[in-house]
Amino acid sequence: MTAQRTDPPRQLPLDLGHGTGYSRDELVVSGTNNQAAALVDRWPDWPSPVVVLAGPAGSGKTHLASIWRVRANAVAVNPMRIGDSIASLDARPALIDDVDTLGIDEQGLFHLINAVRGAGSTLLLTARRFPSAWGVSLPDLASRLKAAATVEIHEPDDLLLAGVITKLFADRQVEVEPHVVQYLVRRIERSLATAMRVVERLDRTALERKIPITRALAAEAVSAMDEGQREFEI
Repeated sequence: MTAQRTDPPRQLPLDLGHGTGYSRDELVVSGTNNQAAALVDRWPDWPSPVVVLAGPAGSGKTHLASIWRVRANAVAVNPMRIGDSIASLDARPALIDDVDTLGIDEQGLFHLINAVRGAGSTLLLTARRFPSAWGVSLPDLASRLKAAATVEIHEPDDLLLAGVITKLFADRQVEVEPHVVQYLVRRIERSLATAMRVVERLDRTALERKIPITRALAAEAVSAMDEGQREFEI
């Protein structure tokens, strides 16, 4: 049944936007992201000054990057204005999130990598694809990226999805039976972003109707989301 709230609900930040607070305690780790989490935890003992976290949308790259940014006191660099950040970096580490979402500023990224390496610092890049698929035409930049350490984050497995869904409900102070969580794991798209949307939808619907979150309500929410996705695709 739905628990009584005394404070505003907190949402587990994943890969759905920037500027939201992230913490290491909120990170759910499984076989799909354990290598990336271990790399973040072992900083500054990195195998290369430049590290790339590569994985699909909604896989938790931004969450991991934010944890590292706080840990390393890194500068968040706008991928569209890389050159503006180089002069003010000094020896601080740097982060570019979603570096391959738009066209890559090859000259800017090349000079940033050189600046980071020259200062004995570190640079973390997150991307949906491996650097070899970025279509880089600048030979010197391609060479620098080949020397980077790349860690892949896979689509969430059952363990990670179940842990995230359970945490999302707990952060909203909502109790949900384990069989409802397992139903959602089997039915929703393998995306942490989708997990966040379905939990938000179920919580809102349960509050509006003043009913607990059951398997039947979960099935209704999943069907509505599936129908909405089909309409969007059409």
